[in-house]
Amino acid sequence: MQLTRLAPPHLRPFVRLMWASSPDGTPVEQPGAREHVLPTGGMHLVFRLSGPSLRLFHDGADVRGFTVGYAMVGGTRSAFFVRDVSVTTRSVGVMLQPGAARALLGAPEDALAERHTPLEALWGADANFALEQLHGTDSLPRQLAIVVALLEARLASSSAMHGLHPAVAQALARMSGASANDDDGQAGAIGQLVKQSGYSHRRFIALFRGMTGLAPKQYARMLRFDHVLGQFAIQPARPWVELALEAGYSDQAHFNRDFLAIAGMSPQAYRRAAPVSSRHVRI
Repeated sequence: MQLTRLAPPHLRPFVRLMWASSPDGTPVEQPGAREHVLPTGGMHLVFRLSGPSLRLFHDGADVRGFTVGYAMVGGTRSAFFVRDVSVTTRSVGVMLQPGAARALLGAPEDALAERHTPLEALWGADANFALEQLHGTDSLPRQLAIVVALLEARLASSSAMHGLHPAVAQALARMSGASANDDDGQAGAIGQLVKQSGYSHRRFIALFRGMTGLAPKQYARMLRFDHVLGQFAIQPARPWVELALEAGYSDQAHFNRDFLAIAGMSPQAYRRAAPVSSRHVRI
C-alpha cells in the first residue's frame, strides 16, 4: 500500500510531494534482487522503517555494495543508481523542491548531489529522534503528519527561509515551459538564460547548481528524459522515435545515447522490463 499526498500549502515552496508505503501482507524476500532507480531531477528525504538499511551498489559489477542507513537524503542525480530490493520495506519520505535543501537540511543542493547522505550527518541527533517518532505508529497518514511536523520544526529553526533564488526560479519556469531542440536547455541556449538572469555566466551557473544540484544543461537533459518517461507511461505502445522527437531530442541516436546514460539501459531493454513504476526497473 502506498499513500501519496501534496504537502500542506505552507510547505509547498519546499516540498513537492510526500509518500508513505507499506508492503501488503508478509514482506517478500528475493535474495540478490536489485533495481535501477532512475533520477527524477529532484532531491529526496527518506526514512526506512523496516527491513535492512539501504544498500547501494557502485555499478552493475559491484557484488558487495555499501549501506547508507535508515534515514537518508538522496541528492539530485543526473543518472541512475543501483539498490538492493531483496526485501520489501516500509518507508516514508518527501521529494523536495529546488532550493529547499539549505532550509530543511542545512546544506545546498550541489553539496548533496549525485550521492546518498545519511541524515545524521545533516540533522545530528534529530535524525534518530525522527526515526523514533515514525516507528511509533503504523498509520500511513500519521507518519506523513509526523514528517510534516518535523519539517515545520526545521523551517522554524532555519535562517534560510527564502527557498528558490528568483533568477533560478525564472530559468526553471522557462525551461519547463518550453521544448528543447538541443543540449543547451529547454528555453534555448544557456547564454540566453544567463542574459535574462542579469548575472554573469559563472555566477548564474553557480546559483543554478546550488539551487538544483545540477548545471542548467544537465537539468534540461533531465526534463527531456522525464517528458519521455511520462508519455511512455501513458502510451506504452507508442514508438520511441515519436516520443523522443516530441520531447526535443534531435534524432534517434541522440535519444538512445541519453537514455542509456541516464537509465543504465537501452530504451528497448526498458520496454522489455515493463516496470510497474516508471522510475524503478528490476535487473
